[in-house]
Amino acid sequence: MIHYESEVKKAVKKGILPKEIFTRFNNAFIALETTGDLGLFDIKKLKSSEKRTYYRLRKSKYRAIFYIEDNDYYVISIENLIMSL
Repeated sequence: MIHYESEVKKAVKKGILPKEIFTRFNNAFIALETTGDLGLFDIKKLKSSEKRTYYRLRKSKYRAIFYIEDNDYYVISIENLIMSL
């Protein structure tokens, strides 16, 4: 299952994150959930804490930060790379 943090949902609702970008990421996470293959997309492992390992999924000028726990995907943020610099 795919879980989105409330900040991601609010960003889509307020129009900060375009719906078409959210849909592209949602489709990517559905594909990841179905196949379990992290090699399908531009995904890199980030530095991780003792509790969990974080990943970055990049789609054009946007990136999503997420982690996997018990075969569920938890999306922490989706942000515009240009705006975050």
